Amino acid sequence: MRAIQACLARTTTAHVAIFVTASLRHCVTSLCALCCALPLVQHAQAQAYPSKNVPMVVPYLAGGSIDLYARAIAQRLGEAWGRTVIVDNRPGASGMIGTEFVTRLEPDGHVLLGHTSSYPATAAVRAKLPFDPGRAIVPVAMIAKAPMLVAIHPSVPAKNVKELIAVAKKTPGGLNYGSSGAGGNNHFSGALFAAAAGVKMTHIPYKSIAPAVTAVASGEIEVLIASAAALAPQMKAGRLRILGVTSLEPSPLFPDLPAIAKSGAPGYNYELWWGVFAPAGMAADRLGFINAAVNKILASGDMKKFLATEGAEPWPLSPQQLDGLLVREIERYRKAAKVAGIEPQ
Repeated sequence: MRAIQACLARTTTAHVAIFVTASLRHCVTSLCALCCALPLVQHAQAQAYPSKNVPMVVPYLAGGSIDLYARAIAQRLGEAWGRTVIVDNRPGASGMIGTEFVTRLEPDGHVLLGHTSSYPATAAVRAKLPFDPGRAIVPVAMIAKAPMLVAIHPSVPAKNVKELIAVAKKTPGGLNYGSSGAGGNNHFSGALFAAAAGVKMTHIPYKSIAPAVTAVASGEIEVLIASAAALAPQMKAGRLRILGVTSLEPSPLFPDLPAIAKSGAPGYNYELWWGVFAPAGMAADRLGFINAAVNKILASGDMKKFLATEGAEPWPLSPQQLDGLLVREIERYRKAAKVAGIEPQ
């Protein structure tokens, strides 16, 4: 009897060991299968996007550089995704009305936002906003970067920046320079130029960049510092004289133009960027999917050619490089506002 009991005990122990081993193997196998399946699930979820048409809000009037670049990206995204990606202009309050609209939407990528470096510039000098400008939206992808151009009306007796500075010093109250609105890139670039050159200039704000360009082309104002894309129509018509670029060094995009910093405004440096944004809270895989799609477009020959024609170059950045970009940019502009003497509004 004892022998039989011992045999049964040994048999039970062996069976338990076999059962436990088999169970562990099953768990490990299932876990490995799950881990292998996760990327496929995430890929499938990314591929399911977009499930409907995607508006890209541009918070400025049509005709400016961000409107132009947003339309170029929207068209190519639509072709890649098989959906309509259409620009929706919602101007007002120097870009803040359209931006606030986007901050209230779901962060699922089915509404995007085309923006420019005017946004952190404006946000830096706004005393109160109904949202946190550095965190209510997030950068999804960058489109391009470029220096600005110094444009004057041909009636101004200056053939270069040094002569423009001399004219400004002789003009009571200084020359008038335009902008697309208080606190934007044109305002900052003009005020910082005046500070670097040691001259007085009077700021004349317009509702958007298009009327500001028209104003300098007609002689209503003397000076406008703006993107090549915004100035292009009047440049081609011969109604403007271009004196230099705002980058610290001469730009390969404009090899015939000197840098302002080398022409009487030492240390002057001001460059633009344009990008695609979305409401804060977007899932990392969705953000990465859109980022990769935009960067693929920027790598194409036709997009590089298009941007070069408009005086800009592609600026593809990864999600990691974009993280915290707006917070850093707004702080940079706050420091610049103190130098330029731009007071919070």
